This record gives sequence, C-alpha cells and structure tokens, in this order.
Amino acid sequence: MKVIDGFKNENLHFRWSPANIPVEHVSPGETLTIKIPDSSTKQIQKDFNSEDLKKIDDSKVDAAVGPVYVDGAEKGDTLKIEIKSIEVGTWGWSAIMKDFGALSPEFDDRLVIWDINKTEARCMNKGFLDNVKIPVNPFLGIIGTAPGNGEFGMIPPRNFGGNMDNKFLGAGSVLYLPVNVNGALLSFADPHASQGDGEVCGTAIETSCTAVVKVDLIKGKAIKYPRIESRGNAGTDCIISMGIEDSLEKSAKAAIWEMIGILSEYGFSREEAYILCSVAGNLKISEMVDMPDYVVSMELDKNTVSSRNASQ
Repeated sequence: MKVIDGFKNENLHFRWSPANIPVEHVSPGETLTIKIPDSSTKQIQKDFNSEDLKKIDDSKVDAAVGPVYVDGAEKGDTLKIEIKSIEVGTWGWSAIMKDFGALSPEFDDRLVIWDINKTEARCMNKGFLDNVKIPVNPFLGIIGTAPGNGEFGMIPPRNFGGNMDNKFLGAGSVLYLPVNVNGALLSFADPHASQGDGEVCGTAIETSCTAVVKVDLIKGKAIKYPRIESRGNAGTDCIISMGIEDSLEKSAKAAIWEMIGILSEYGFSREEAYILCSVAGNLKISEMVDMPDYVVSMELDKNTVSSRNASQ
C-alpha cells in the first residue's frame, strides 16, 4: 500500500490549483495510507497557551496532503473516495479566535488543549470544561479535487470540495467529488477528533491522523457538488447531498436541488423527490464559519429511496 507522509513539507500544498504538482499517482481501485497534520500545520504544540496563538502564521494553516494524480480521471468524471479508517492523534486543540467564527469578534482569543483516547476527549486546561467528556468521532474536514482553472485558498469550501468540515466524512463513508482536470488532483487535510454541526467557533477538536482511503473512478458521470454516503444520526445508511454557496439560504436550496437530482437517479419524479425531501430529508448546517461560503447538507435514509426498487 502506498503511503503519503504529510509531515514532510514536500507533500503539502496551501492553494487549490490545477498547476499543483502531484506527489503520488494511484490507479482506480487503489488504497492509500495518508499521514495528515493538524489544521495549524504543526504550528500549535501541546504545551502552548492562549498567548501562543499570536505566533500562528495564517498563510500556513490547513495545508493539504497531495495532490494525488488518479490515473484515467478526466473532466466530467466523478471520483469515489471510500474512507476505510481514521486514527487520530493522542492530543488536539480548539481555539476561539477574535477574527474568526460565527460570533466574531465577540470573544477574545483562547486556546484549549485536549487529551484524546480512542473513545473520548477531555480538556487539559485547568478550571475549564472540567469533567466534560467529548465522544471521539473522527472525520476529515478537507477533501478536494483541483478546480478547472484559477487558484484558491484553503478557505472557503467550493464546489470541488475542500474545507467542507462535514462530520459525515468519517470512517465507512464514501465521498463523491467532481473531476475538473486530468488526474483529478485529490488532496486531504484538517483531521477532527470531534465537531458539532456548524463548527460555530471556527474550530473543532483539531488533531493529526493517519487515514486509509480507497480511491475509485466513475467514468462519464459529472456532478456539480460533492455527495456523501454515510451512517446517519439514526445509525442507518444515508445519502447526503451538499450545497456550497455564499449564503445559508442559497446553500440550503442547492442541497435540496442536489437531493432531488440524486432521487431522480433512483427513478423518482421531481415532485416525488421534493415531497420526500420534505417528509424524510434533514437539512443540516454542516459548516458556517469559512465565509464567504457555507455548507448545508441534506441527509436522507437510503432505505427510503431503495425501497421502491426492492418492491418492484
């Protein structure tokens, strides 16, 4: 199995661009192991305090491991990325930053350090969040392909993926991404040990990880936004559509339209799909801090959509 070590600077990039040089090539169906640093790109250390946040170079945040060139991928195809496993680090951090987050600038800077084991995270800052246990639910905050043209920062997310901060992207999930350039140029970053929908203060429990992913290719099928198949909150298999636009309203509408499009692939009419979205779909604000773009997801139980074919 090929291994890409994101703790080596030569395997990192800080911009989304079709000009990025691949650090590895894979064939469809191949599995990769990827070592991914935390979102500060190794700048924050376990012994740091809130004053140390001033040392952070924002231009070096959210470095992505990659890109990976997928053999045979061409514009108009779709990548299928199956997340096989995510093993997070033994410690992590969260931060309030005065110039970032949903309620910026209402709070002063504060750094929180977490001790992480396989099942839970505990705050290590004395007198802060004492005795609080956060269940560990690892996922990858950033997975993306290259844009068709232009160059973009790691924030905000875009239609090719990137900084989606969608907690459905954990082990066992399958992500579908559009291919905009030859080779797709796939990259990974921003591991989280846990996060609430919205990531409202601007950070999750940020940590490092080792992820194992299987990369596959669907030829001749183009999609506009990323899609996910994952375990839903009720513990059942779900389809998740996403809208990534410059307002929550636009993102929500885009997620609904995306789900209607997905349901049409299962044989539902537009009207049937719209009703299903209303009676069985769940809209979620997945990410609202990487402005100016927002991520809204719609979750729908896969049994709901597959029942039609099963009954025929």
